[in-house]
Amino acid sequence: MLFAVLAFFVSSCSVNKQNVQRKSPLSSNESHLRKDLERYAKKQIGVKYKYGGSSPKGFDCSGFTSYVFDKANVAVSRSSKLQAKDGKSVNIKWAKKGDLLFFGRGGTISHVALILENTKDGIKVIHSTSSKGVIVENVSKSSYWKKRIMFARNILVK
Repeated sequence: MLFAVLAFFVSSCSVNKQNVQRKSPLSSNESHLRKDLERYAKKQIGVKYKYGGSSPKGFDCSGFTSYVFDKANVAVSRSSKLQAKDGKSVNIKWAKKGDLLFFGRGGTISHVALILENTKDGIKVIHSTSSKGVIVENVSKSSYWKKRIMFARNILVK
């Protein structure tokens, strides 16, 4: 009996290890992956802005998002203009944690952020800004960002 119980626990551990490995962004653990993206991103709060930066020594906006997705083993392009073509378009109303939100003017993309929350109170993102580095901010309540919101993309689908 003891042997059967031990065998069950050993086999269940190996199943869990398989679930942790992310060979495809379309895993059955998408909600866990979205939470991981948030966790990896929040670890970088306070990191200074650095033009062209893509490491905890300093991030620009797309360097930050590409770093976070890389930590979660999800391939994403390096620049915001290319990230805007990755994944699948999502109606901003339905965008959720882990989706990317793009900003710009006149059809030109100038910034990208990772969505943490999308509620009736607004869209809360984490992003690397040139003035404050990596911060969490409700862009729906920002006079600067609100008028620059363009569209959202789900990078976890192809």
